[in-house]
Amino acid sequence: MRRPFALLAGILLVGAFALPAAVPASAADGDGKGDQGFTISDPRITESSGLAASRQHPGIYWTHNDQDTGAYLYAVDSATGKTVARITMTGVGTPRDVEAIAIGPDNQIWVGDIGDNDGVTWPYVWIYKLPEPKVLKDQSVKAAQYVVKYTDGSRDAESMVVHPRTGRVYIIDKQEDGGHLYEGPTTLSSSGTNVFKPVKAVDLWATDAAFSPDGRQLVVRGYFGGIWYDWNGGDIKRKGRISVPLGQGESVSYSPDGTKLLLGMEGADSKVEAQDAPAGGGSKSPSGSGSSSASEDGGSGTSSGTVKIGVLALGAVAALFGLRRLFRRS
Repeated sequence: MRRPFALLAGILLVGAFALPAAVPASAADGDGKGDQGFTISDPRITESSGLAASRQHPGIYWTHNDQDTGAYLYAVDSATGKTVARITMTGVGTPRDVEAIAIGPDNQIWVGDIGDNDGVTWPYVWIYKLPEPKVLKDQSVKAAQYVVKYTDGSRDAESMVVHPRTGRVYIIDKQEDGGHLYEGPTTLSSSGTNVFKPVKAVDLWATDAAFSPDGRQLVVRGYFGGIWYDWNGGDIKRKGRISVPLGQGESVSYSPDGTKLLLGMEGADSKVEAQDAPAGGGSKSPSGSGSSSASEDGGSGTSSGTVKIGVLALGAVAALFGLRRLFRRS
């Protein structure tokens, strides 16, 4: 869904700092697979709210609108930014607020229809699962639909991840003061209700999350920053921070080799910016050193176009949150 305050925050921060707009590296400058950043050029994609790197189609990233005219997924060629396939999910109801997408084991695509940020307080939300097509073309694919509830009542969420080794599904709710990592059943049931329970606190107003390809790290992003954790068998341990592009940031994915983070935005012609993954993303660097630009105490390297949020930016954010609460009271 559109979020006027988040857009206002981005505009005010840009004006306050008078910084140049973030410019992603061209795919032509990288390895030809677009993992250096790209721009989504499909005019049908105006609210890209999730991002997931394909493992069986190099250079392809899956995305979706949070509200669309149908149950659609888009396969975007990151070398060109163009859509090469639109998938229509069948066997599911009418989506309400699709906010997340992930690739699980066996090239299964998982889709989180989990948003509730208009305060409707849905008594349940949905998760969909479908096999990633072996041939990329416009087509319909039958999906399984799972009903999800939380042990502590309805809530808004925009982040869903699927562990790449176990296939277990997790959701992170979206709260200004920080949310929780919710764990689903070991195996989801398509015939009953799947109850998710909170297991660990997450120190962020989360808009998306992603597992590293080896499942050892979890990255959570928000509008103004991000955090990376050691997965530690689900007992997550905070390790450091990541920078994010300034604006209405809605998505994050690791590159297939785990060396890059791809961070996306909402809006027409939305940009997806790349930066080095913290701790090497669980993969060794090309030199074999396994070094990372992110330090254990929260430092993070970024691509040249990334806006770094410093002390002054945090002050601006605090002021904006104050305005937001005033808007709510009025």
